[in-house]
Amino acid sequence: MAIKKWIPLACLAVIGLVMWRTPAASQEELDPLKVAGDTHTLLLENPIVRVISAKVPPGKIERKHKHPRGVTVYLADYEIEQTTFPSGAKNKAVRKFGTVVWSEPVVHEVKNIGKTAMHSIRIELK
Repeated sequence: MAIKKWIPLACLAVIGLVMWRTPAASQEELDPLKVAGDTHTLLLENPIVRVISAKVPPGKIERKHKHPRGVTVYLADYEIEQTTFPSGAKNKAVRKFGTVVWSEPVVHEVKNIGKTAMHSIRIELK
């Protein structure tokens, strides 16, 4: 009988140990230049900013990646579906050529659901 009392506690201890020993996704693993290198290009990097160009064809998905706060300039009209993490919230948006927006840090996955290629420039603060 005494052993049965310890089983739940032992299970919790094992789960805790596994979670403690399993590292979260590193910054590099969520870097858009690494996870979406076929659509993202580094234009400029210095100690203050990193500037990235993103060109994503219709139907393509940018795998889960992370951005620090920064400014995005939309260089085409396009439609996206975005999933934000960790909540898993999904939303659709229309981006318009010439629009400039400020964004706080985000982890997301983006799918181009329109008929035109996505094109944007992202200026990320370090």
